[in-house]
Amino acid sequence: MTRTQDGSGASPGGKRGYHHGNLREALVETALAMIARTGPHGFSFAEVAREAGVSAAAPYRHFPSREALIAECARRGFALFADLLETAWNGGEPSPLTAFERVGRAYLAFARREPGYYISMFEAGLDLDSDPALRAEAERAQGAMRRASEELIARMAPEKAPLARMMSAHVWAMSHGVVELFERNSAGLGSPISPEELLESGTLVYLRGLGLIPGE
Repeated sequence: MTRTQDGSGASPGGKRGYHHGNLREALVETALAMIARTGPHGFSFAEVAREAGVSAAAPYRHFPSREALIAECARRGFALFADLLETAWNGGEPSPLTAFERVGRAYLAFARREPGYYISMFEAGLDLDSDPALRAEAERAQGAMRRASEELIARMAPEKAPLARMMSAHVWAMSHGVVELFERNSAGLGSPISPEELLESGTLVYLRGLGLIPGE
Protein backbone atom coordinates (compact mmCIF):
# COMPACT_ATOMS: atom_id res chain seq x y z
CA MET A 1 0.00 0.00 0.00
CA THR A 2 1.26 3.51 -0.85
CA ARG A 3 0.56 6.71 1.03
CA THR A 4 -1.03 9.83 -0.36
CA GLN A 5 0.15 13.27 0.68
CA ASP A 6 -2.56 13.55 3.33
CA GLY A 7 -1.45 10.31 4.94
CA SER A 8 -4.31 8.16 3.73
CA GLY A 9 -3.74 4.61 2.69
CA ALA A 10 -4.19 4.07 -1.02
CA SER A 11 -3.83 0.93 -3.04
CA PRO A 12 -2.19 0.93 -6.47
CA GLY A 13 -5.70 1.17 -7.91
CA GLY A 14 -6.33 4.33 -5.97
CA LYS A 15 -8.73 2.91 -3.36
CA ARG A 16 -8.56 4.96 -0.18
CA GLY A 17 -8.64 3.59 3.33
CA TYR A 18 -11.46 5.94 4.33
CA HIS A 19 -14.67 7.17 2.72
CA HIS A 20 -14.71 10.14 0.37
CA GLY A 21 -11.37 11.43 1.63
CA ASN A 22 -13.03 12.68 4.84
CA LEU A 23 -10.34 11.64 7.30
CA ARG A 24 -11.89 13.29 10.35
CA GLU A 25 -15.13 11.37 9.92
CA ALA A 26 -13.29 8.14 9.22
CA LEU A 27 -11.29 8.52 12.43
CA VAL A 28 -14.43 9.12 14.48
CA GLU A 29 -16.20 6.14 12.94
CA THR A 30 -13.18 3.94 13.49
CA ALA A 31 -12.77 5.08 17.08
CA LEU A 32 -16.44 4.43 17.83
CA ALA A 33 -16.15 0.88 16.54
CA MET A 34 -13.00 0.28 18.58
CA ILE A 35 -14.53 1.79 21.73
CA ALA A 36 -17.54 -0.49 21.38
CA ARG A 37 -15.24 -3.48 20.88
CA THR A 38 -12.46 -2.89 23.42
CA GLY A 39 -13.60 -0.02 25.65
CA PRO A 40 -12.20 3.53 25.70
CA HIS A 41 -8.77 2.49 26.99
CA GLY A 42 -8.15 -0.63 24.94
CA PHE A 43 -6.40 0.89 21.93
CA SER A 44 -3.78 3.44 20.97
CA PHE A 45 -3.96 6.42 18.63
CA ALA A 46 -1.67 4.55 16.22
CA GLU A 47 -4.06 1.59 16.19
CA VAL A 48 -6.94 3.90 15.26
CA ALA A 49 -4.86 5.20 12.36
CA ARG A 50 -3.95 1.71 11.24
CA GLU A 51 -7.54 0.49 11.33
CA ALA A 52 -8.67 3.59 9.43
CA GLY A 53 -6.04 2.79 6.79
CA VAL A 54 -3.90 5.90 7.25
CA SER A 55 -0.40 6.67 8.48
CA ALA A 56 0.29 7.07 12.20
CA ALA A 57 0.86 10.80 11.67
CA ALA A 58 -2.34 11.47 9.71
CA PRO A 59 -4.79 11.68 12.68
CA TYR A 60 -2.82 14.60 14.12
CA ARG A 61 -4.16 16.74 11.30
CA HIS A 62 -7.53 16.68 13.06
CA PHE A 63 -6.99 15.62 16.68
CA PRO A 64 -4.06 16.48 18.94
CA SER A 65 -4.39 13.23 20.89
CA ARG A 66 -6.34 10.01 21.33
CA GLU A 67 -8.18 11.66 24.24
CA ALA A 68 -9.32 14.51 21.98
CA LEU A 69 -10.67 11.98 19.49
CA ILE A 70 -12.60 10.18 22.23
CA ALA A 71 -13.91 13.53 23.50
CA GLU A 72 -15.25 14.24 20.01
CA CYS A 73 -16.98 10.84 20.04
CA ALA A 74 -18.51 11.70 23.42
CA ARG A 75 -19.60 15.17 22.25
CA ARG A 76 -21.40 13.71 19.27
CA GLY A 77 -22.88 11.03 21.49
CA PHE A 78 -24.29 13.55 23.95
CA ALA A 79 -25.70 15.60 21.07
CA LEU A 80 -27.50 12.58 19.66
CA PHE A 81 -28.57 11.50 23.14
CA ALA A 82 -30.03 14.93 23.91
CA ASP A 83 -31.95 14.93 20.63
CA LEU A 84 -33.42 11.51 21.40
CA LEU A 85 -34.43 12.49 24.94
CA GLU A 86 -36.01 15.73 23.75
CA THR A 87 -37.92 13.87 21.04
CA ALA A 88 -39.08 11.25 23.54
CA TRP A 89 -40.28 13.94 25.94
CA ASN A 90 -42.21 15.68 23.12
CA GLY A 91 -43.32 18.57 25.30
CA GLY A 92 -44.87 16.22 27.86
CA GLU A 93 -47.59 14.98 25.49
CA PRO A 94 -50.02 13.26 25.84
CA SER A 95 -49.26 13.43 29.58
CA PRO A 96 -46.11 14.16 31.59
CA LEU A 97 -46.17 10.68 33.13
CA THR A 98 -46.40 8.90 29.77
CA ALA A 99 -43.74 11.16 28.30
CA PHE A 100 -41.48 10.57 31.31
CA GLU A 101 -41.69 6.81 30.76
CA ARG A 102 -40.82 7.37 27.08
CA VAL A 103 -37.68 9.23 28.12
CA GLY A 104 -36.56 6.22 30.15
CA ARG A 105 -37.11 3.87 27.24
CA ALA A 106 -35.16 6.23 24.97
CA TYR A 107 -32.25 6.06 27.41
CA LEU A 108 -32.13 2.28 27.19
CA ALA A 109 -32.59 2.27 23.42
CA PHE A 110 -29.67 4.65 22.96
CA ALA A 111 -27.35 2.51 25.10
CA ARG A 112 -28.33 -0.59 23.12
CA ARG A 113 -28.03 0.93 19.65
CA GLU A 114 -24.99 3.16 20.16
CA PRO A 115 -22.47 1.38 22.39
CA GLY A 116 -19.51 3.33 21.02
CA TYR A 117 -21.12 6.65 21.86
CA TYR A 118 -22.46 5.44 25.20
CA ILE A 119 -19.12 4.09 26.39
CA SER A 120 -17.21 7.18 25.28
CA MET A 121 -19.70 9.38 27.14
CA PHE A 122 -19.81 7.52 30.43
CA GLU A 123 -16.76 5.27 30.72
CA ALA A 124 -13.84 7.23 29.28
CA GLY A 125 -13.26 9.37 32.38
CA LEU A 126 -13.39 12.59 30.37
CA ASP A 127 -13.11 15.96 32.09
CA LEU A 128 -16.12 17.88 30.80
CA ASP A 129 -14.66 21.19 31.95
CA SER A 130 -11.71 20.76 29.60
CA ASP A 131 -13.95 20.90 26.53
CA PRO A 132 -16.70 23.57 26.43
CA ALA A 133 -18.48 21.95 23.46
CA LEU A 134 -18.56 18.59 25.23
CA ARG A 135 -19.82 20.23 28.42
CA ALA A 136 -22.58 22.05 26.50
CA GLU A 137 -23.93 18.87 24.88
CA ALA A 138 -23.76 16.92 28.15
CA GLU A 139 -25.72 19.68 29.88
CA ARG A 140 -28.29 19.71 27.08
CA ALA A 141 -28.88 15.99 27.64
CA GLN A 142 -29.19 16.55 31.38
CA GLY A 143 -31.54 19.44 30.69
CA ALA A 144 -33.93 17.21 28.77
CA MET A 145 -34.26 14.92 31.80
CA ARG A 146 -34.55 17.88 34.16
CA ARG A 147 -37.38 19.50 32.17
CA ALA A 148 -39.32 16.25 32.33
CA SER A 149 -38.84 16.22 36.11
CA GLU A 150 -39.95 19.84 36.38
CA GLU A 151 -43.22 19.07 34.59
CA LEU A 152 -43.99 16.26 37.01
CA ILE A 153 -42.96 18.25 40.07
CA ALA A 154 -45.27 21.07 39.01
CA ARG A 155 -48.17 18.73 39.80
CA MET A 156 -47.07 18.36 43.45
CA ALA A 157 -47.76 20.49 46.49
CA PRO A 158 -44.77 22.87 46.86
CA GLU A 159 -43.96 21.67 50.37
CA LYS A 160 -43.65 18.07 49.11
CA ALA A 161 -41.84 18.72 45.85
CA PRO A 162 -38.20 17.60 45.51
CA LEU A 163 -35.64 19.60 43.58
CA ALA A 164 -35.97 18.94 39.85
CA ARG A 165 -32.21 18.49 39.52
CA MET A 166 -32.25 15.88 42.29
CA MET A 167 -35.22 14.01 40.80
CA SER A 168 -33.68 13.93 37.34
CA ALA A 169 -30.40 12.70 38.86
CA HIS A 170 -32.26 9.88 40.63
CA VAL A 171 -33.97 8.74 37.44
CA TRP A 172 -30.75 9.14 35.41
CA ALA A 173 -28.90 6.98 37.96
CA MET A 174 -31.65 4.36 37.88
CA SER A 175 -31.56 4.26 34.08
CA HIS A 176 -27.79 4.03 34.03
CA GLY A 177 -27.83 1.23 36.61
CA VAL A 178 -30.27 -0.83 34.58
CA VAL A 179 -28.10 -0.39 31.49
CA GLU A 180 -24.88 -1.33 33.26
CA LEU A 181 -26.21 -4.30 35.26
CA PHE A 182 -28.76 -5.84 32.94
CA GLU A 183 -28.13 -4.54 29.42
CA ARG A 184 -24.34 -4.39 29.04
CA ASN A 185 -23.13 -6.55 31.93
CA SER A 186 -20.78 -9.35 30.98
CA ALA A 187 -20.62 -11.05 34.40
CA GLY A 188 -23.75 -13.08 33.79
CA LEU A 189 -26.18 -10.99 35.82
CA GLY A 190 -29.67 -11.56 34.59
CA SER A 191 -33.26 -10.64 35.29
CA PRO A 192 -36.50 -12.49 34.63
CA ILE A 193 -37.88 -9.32 33.04
CA SER A 194 -36.52 -7.05 30.35
CA PRO A 195 -34.41 -3.95 31.06
CA GLU A 196 -37.34 -1.83 29.84
CA GLU A 197 -39.69 -3.48 32.33
CA LEU A 198 -37.13 -3.13 35.10
CA LEU A 199 -36.75 0.58 34.47
CA GLU A 200 -40.48 1.17 34.07
CA SER A 201 -41.32 -0.63 37.31
CA GLY A 202 -38.52 1.15 39.17
CA THR A 203 -39.72 4.51 37.88
CA LEU A 204 -43.29 3.73 38.94
CA VAL A 205 -42.14 2.81 42.45
CA TYR A 206 -40.13 6.04 42.63
CA LEU A 207 -42.98 8.23 41.38
CA ARG A 208 -45.45 6.48 43.68
CA GLY A 209 -43.15 7.21 46.60
CA LEU A 210 -43.28 10.91 45.67
CA GLY A 211 -47.06 10.73 45.54
CA LEU A 212 -47.19 11.51 41.82
CA ILE A 213 -49.19 8.39 41.05
CA PRO A 214 -51.65 6.65 43.38
CA GLY A 215 -50.65 3.53 45.29
CA GLU A 216 -52.41 0.24 44.82
